[in-house]
Amino acid sequence: MNSEVWLITRYDDARNALADPRLSKDPSAAPEWAKAMAGVGDDEGPMGRNMLNSDPPDHTRQRKLVNRAFTPRRVEALAPRIQQITDELLDAVEGLPQVDLMASFAQPLPITVICELLGIPAADRHDFAVWTRMLLASPSTEAGVASRREGNKEMSRYLEGLIAAKRPDVDPDAAEDAHPDLISALIAPGRTDGLDERELLGMIKLLLVAGHETTVNHIGNGMVALLRHPEQLRALQDRPGLLPGAVEEMLRYDGPIERVPMRFTTEDIEVGGTTIPQGSAVNVVLASADRDDTRFGDGCTFDITRAENPHMAFGYGIHYCVGAPLARLESRIAFSTLLDRFPDIALAVPPGELRWRVGGPNIMRGLDTLPVILGARRGARAPGAGV
Repeated sequence: MNSEVWLITRYDDARNALADPRLSKDPSAAPEWAKAMAGVGDDEGPMGRNMLNSDPPDHTRQRKLVNRAFTPRRVEALAPRIQQITDELLDAVEGLPQVDLMASFAQPLPITVICELLGIPAADRHDFAVWTRMLLASPSTEAGVASRREGNKEMSRYLEGLIAAKRPDVDPDAAEDAHPDLISALIAPGRTDGLDERELLGMIKLLLVAGHETTVNHIGNGMVALLRHPEQLRALQDRPGLLPGAVEEMLRYDGPIERVPMRFTTEDIEVGGTTIPQGSAVNVVLASADRDDTRFGDGCTFDITRAENPHMAFGYGIHYCVGAPLARLESRIAFSTLLDRFPDIALAVPPGELRWRVGGPNIMRGLDTLPVILGARRGARAPGAGV
């Protein structure tokens, strides 16, 4: 098998490539590559068949169903609950001398939110965090392949049982927002225009993994960017109105996805004056494109006041992340609450000691741990202070 991969790194080239229908997401366009990437014994990847690895018309049908179930109204209704979860997580670590912000905050917040949105019982959510990490193991080692297989098997087994348990209570005639959870909404459409069993399972896996792992990394990466640029952190604390723009700059500067999943050329294509042959594997490198100086002035500078910021952290084109509104909502609540409550938060280790991990196959960028000193809660009385 030809193991050559073409990397597209410049902003304009990357944006054009993400919208080019000649770059297919369907692994069947290159079965050998797909099998090597999957590491789970089939050519569909560890999350099975879903809109991430489909092209139109299948992608169009699948995404339409998710859009109908994943409505703005459903997302916005989550705001009070996201705030409650955030407050509870920070309550649990207040007063500790040192905290791993990944394990105690960045990880449990989005996994709790996406599981509640999908309708997964609270008692089972820890298992999904474990299975997700297993699914994202690199397929380049025997241990990684075994991890992906086992995570896939365990998640599939559980979800098949959950779908079977929910199906009898699903009203196919109910409005999308009337279903009690997102899994029920995805079950509801009939087989004529709905998801078949394989697609339903793959779609739920995709929403689970993409719906929390990327936000985990975004919160961690964004917090490190702020802590390593104290003048930017102070500006945000002094001017909370900068938060929406700050979130966008965190996504641009150090987004959770380093490269998009593989695409495959269905014919020869030209990119930046170079011809990429038909049947080639292509990676669009978002981390590079979003720091391209020709599109972003001083692209490697972290600036939360950046006026124009058309980053591609959520992708571009027909595969633009359907969960982007939820990710933005979660991150705004997470950062505003954390920084307001603990204004003196600081890294507990030198930046060079932070350990970064790469998800499989080499598309995620995030931290293993984020040791911080939270400091005193805003307005908290100092020990020994008078009444």
